[in-house]
Amino acid sequence: MNPPAQSLAESAAQPVTHTLAESVAHPLLHPLASSVVQSVDWLAIAPPTLTAVVGLAVLVADLFLPDARKDVLGWVSVGGLAGAALLLLPLLDGDRTTFCLAGDPGACSYTADHFTLAVQLLVLGGALLAALLSVTALKDARRELPEGEYWFLLLSSTAGAALLPASRDLATLVVALEVASLPAFALVGIRHGDRRSSEAALKFFLSSVTATAVTLMGVSFVYATTGTLYLTRIADRVQHVDGQFGTLAQTGVVLTLVGFAFKTAAVPFHFWVPDTYVGAPLPIAAYLSVVGKAVGFSGLILVTVVALPSYADAWGPALAALAALTMTVGNVGALRQQGTRARSAVRLLAWSSVGQAGYLLVPVAAAGYADDPEHAVGSTVAYALMYGVVNLGAFTVAALVGRTRTVNRITDYRGLYATNPVAALLLAFFLLCLAGLPPGVIGLFAKVTVFSSAVDAGLGWLAVVMAANVVVALYYYLRWTALLFRAAEGAPPAHRFPAPLTAALGLTAVAGVALSGAPELVLRFAATGLF
Repeated sequence: MNPPAQSLAESAAQPVTHTLAESVAHPLLHPLASSVVQSVDWLAIAPPTLTAVVGLAVLVADLFLPDARKDVLGWVSVGGLAGAALLLLPLLDGDRTTFCLAGDPGACSYTADHFTLAVQLLVLGGALLAALLSVTALKDARRELPEGEYWFLLLSSTAGAALLPASRDLATLVVALEVASLPAFALVGIRHGDRRSSEAALKFFLSSVTATAVTLMGVSFVYATTGTLYLTRIADRVQHVDGQFGTLAQTGVVLTLVGFAFKTAAVPFHFWVPDTYVGAPLPIAAYLSVVGKAVGFSGLILVTVVALPSYADAWGPALAALAALTMTVGNVGALRQQGTRARSAVRLLAWSSVGQAGYLLVPVAAAGYADDPEHAVGSTVAYALMYGVVNLGAFTVAALVGRTRTVNRITDYRGLYATNPVAALLLAFFLLCLAGLPPGVIGLFAKVTVFSSAVDAGLGWLAVVMAANVVVALYYYLRWTALLFRAAEGAPPAHRFPAPLTAALGLTAVAGVALSGAPELVLRFAATGLF
């Protein structure tokens, strides 16, 4: 543990009673002086820090490497992400905190607890797999994608995404959210001369900027009524706000939740998702589908369960309605992608991710009704880990098919088993996991866990809506799966397995099969809680 130190924000708000002479003679008596002398737990902050340092190193190295050697940058980035993920292991021995408030060790800006480590594993693992997909994508499209900038932006976004679940004050939370989001805008529109990519980046940028503005306004209202940015202190003070300030606090809570609903792609704030996924480079679409969701949901959980438990009677029903609407619109949108031969497989996965976001919202909504919200939050994290593994696996097969069929239509997968039986079988397995059918046991168990959280919280109507949506989703998942084994029209092209794609496919396959064989590795989060 680190010795507590006072934050700049809260120390500046305190009256200064010492004279200048006292401050010079005893600098640690001055509140501002005490805020800048801190003992940092470098091990606790090592995963996001290493990611950021490698990103800066890659950007500098890009200035000196000749074009023929630029592929080294990709492997350095992959190694940096793998190293950052390994740095999670020494943190498993217990909770660690740093940047804490003087006199109150419970008010800290950075906390590495079980929730943080689980989400950081999802973020760094998802970014690692996206990086493996990117190595091949950059090699195939070197003229369209600048390598140095690409890797710097990807690592910068990952560093912000890894910082966010550890943030325990609103200032750090918002900064981490923007560090994760701003590089993602550029990554979506990084293709030179691609109009579709530029339009996707613009739509993503405008929607995200709107969400940020709404979030900042909500945060400012919460700070104005509570006088603190620390989540644990907000939880204590916001329930004692009275009079006109009570209305201001309620407005701040609503605006903050609306802002994070944008980030999670919850309906009706989902409109940017399909076009962004299709217009972005495929590895970035895979990255956004998993890491982007991890950012939004971890922030939403911290704001609701940690900072605003006293407002559970307000955000619980609101999130329950959002969950029902999101899963329904997402699955109906995915269902429509089967209607024409020109439909993109990536667009179907985009709509599917919207539907999956609805499932992820169910336990968060249930936390507003449950006596022990930690278990409900654990269900969300367990489902997110399952979804991250199998969805990235599906994107990996899509990247393989996209090397010979650049449009990547759903019909391009017809007869895939005849030319690439391994890829076809693995894609079928991933789709069955997303559908919640055997042999995708982990998908089935994760859905049952989410369903149980709704039932235990007394949200029977939401459980019924979820069950109906699972049946709807079966249609398009099974139809795509059946297409893999049908006879192809003509001779379908053979698909080569480059080493990075092989590694990504192998990692997702091993993880998916292992979790299906031992689902307790993930589902224990739902049983034990995370905070």
